[in-house]
Amino acid sequence: MKLLLTLLLPILLQLFSGQLIAAEISSQIPAVDPVSSSYLIKLSVSLVFILLLIFGLAWMMKKMQLTQHSQNGLIKIVSAISVGQRDRIALIQVGDEQVLVGLTPGRIEKLHTLKSALKTDVKEVDNQSFGDKFNQLLNRDNQSSKRVNSNVD
Repeated sequence: MKLLLTLLLPILLQLFSGQLIAAEISSQIPAVDPVSSSYLIKLSVSLVFILLLIFGLAWMMKKMQLTQHSQNGLIKIVSAISVGQRDRIALIQVGDEQVLVGLTPGRIEKLHTLKSALKTDVKEVDNQSFGDKFNQLLNRDNQSSKRVNSNVD
């Protein structure tokens, strides 16, 4: 009995002291009314901030072309040009054949099939992860800032 009491006493004291401290702290913190206007404004602003952050990162990935267009590289966009606010002309390579297509929001229309493929300086798209591409971008920015700082000195 004495052995059991000496083993359980420290454990019970530890448990009850934590509850007492938590009760003291919770009594010092004022309760927040979840329907108060200040709470709802803080909640709304933080929700809008998170949504803007998500859309901003998606837009940045699209502009920096960090998304993969083709998993296996069978279809490649060799070149594209905008001919209007929402219209584009693109040269697409499928295997050894190149096709000129017109792209509009409602249609994709084949304009011409090239008899011989055009020679281009197309860089092969590597299958790097987003983290690798982001690190390369950061390293490129750091190197350019170091060059600017060394020119200033």
